[in-house]
Amino acid sequence: MNTIPGSGARKAALKMLDAVLRRGDTMEQAGGAANGLPSFADRALARAIAGEVLRWLTDLDALIDSATKKPLPDDAKARMVLRMMLAQWLRLETPPHAVIATALPLLAGGPKRLAHGVFATLTRQDATLPDAPTLPDAVAHRWGDMAVEIAKGIAAPPPLDLSLRGDLPEGLEGESLLPGHVRLPRGTAIENLPGFDDGAWWVQDLAASIPARLLGAGEGKRVLDLCAAPGGKTLQLAAAGWKVTSLDNSSRRLERLRQNLERTGLSADIVEADAMGWHPDELYDAILLDAPCTATGTCRRNPDVIHRIGPRQIEAMALLQSQLLERAANWLKPGGTLVYATCSLEREEGEDIAAACDLTTDPVHAEELPQGITPTSEGWVRTHPGMLAEAGGLDGFFIARFIA
Repeated sequence: MNTIPGSGARKAALKMLDAVLRRGDTMEQAGGAANGLPSFADRALARAIAGEVLRWLTDLDALIDSATKKPLPDDAKARMVLRMMLAQWLRLETPPHAVIATALPLLAGGPKRLAHGVFATLTRQDATLPDAPTLPDAVAHRWGDMAVEIAKGIAAPPPLDLSLRGDLPEGLEGESLLPGHVRLPRGTAIENLPGFDDGAWWVQDLAASIPARLLGAGEGKRVLDLCAAPGGKTLQLAAAGWKVTSLDNSSRRLERLRQNLERTGLSADIVEADAMGWHPDELYDAILLDAPCTATGTCRRNPDVIHRIGPRQIEAMALLQSQLLERAANWLKPGGTLVYATCSLEREEGEDIAAACDLTTDPVHAEELPQGITPTSEGWVRTHPGMLAEAGGLDGFFIARFIA
């Protein structure tokens, strides 16, 4: 039986969306649905369709509801396929005839006719999406004053950020927002970039590079990178002259760290253990705790978090974070420095944790941050996807620096 070109990518996207919205999977977990597709282009298309649906879900549903006499159930397959059809037409600029040819075969009977009719109505009306996605009410309430700017920041997938091991490789051109940083347009083939084989850089969002930067030069002193894998911060610390111990409880993620260390020629002592049960042999000059979190700050690259993170997950993560910070504080030498960070937009995982910490805040200064990012009045750092929008934005992070 002949297969319509591109239909496999649409089937995979449908499975990914079902996994995220029905089961609560992450995009990384759901992405396995695309792994069996025959080409990189098909795999990328499946992920792009799913990502745009999650990014614009509220607005896509509003369009669908405007063209139906009775609202479709949220879990109806026809609604999910219509979301995909509209995302392809309005966001990926797929011609309507190609959308119809590849998406409608996912349905049969009445749902197929309904989807065709709704899509035809909206295309005749030249339907449009707003300039920025509409966040779900619960999410907008949680993010408060930041919500409007965050929505603008997640309207499109982010560019590619690289952290440099040393000098800029010849032929690698892009925008630098901090020393040792290069930003490239999205869609760049990573393996083909100058310096890849030499380990001259690694992929790391600009905001994710800030916590390690706040520890400065290591000069051979000992630092513990807690919850270290997949290793961007370990690489930064090693490149800055620290003697690094990298601890994580995931053997799979630690293997990626080992591969990155080998590629870059940097070194670290790797420990596979649960930080809640592990004890160091001696105290550290510095500790970097990039704690497990809800990762809502990565919403511009992982829009699934907009739909699957709620109070239950936030509460669980905040409890773990406070416990990890309390333990880590006991492993510092007197006068040592601890940087606490989460890639979360939730106060419970950031400002509230820092306010309850018994360590003394070591205020971050504006000159330590990208231009346009300023510390809070407490001397902490709060970033979100709406910041530096004209330069491509950055992930949402909370960062605080303490002295023992």
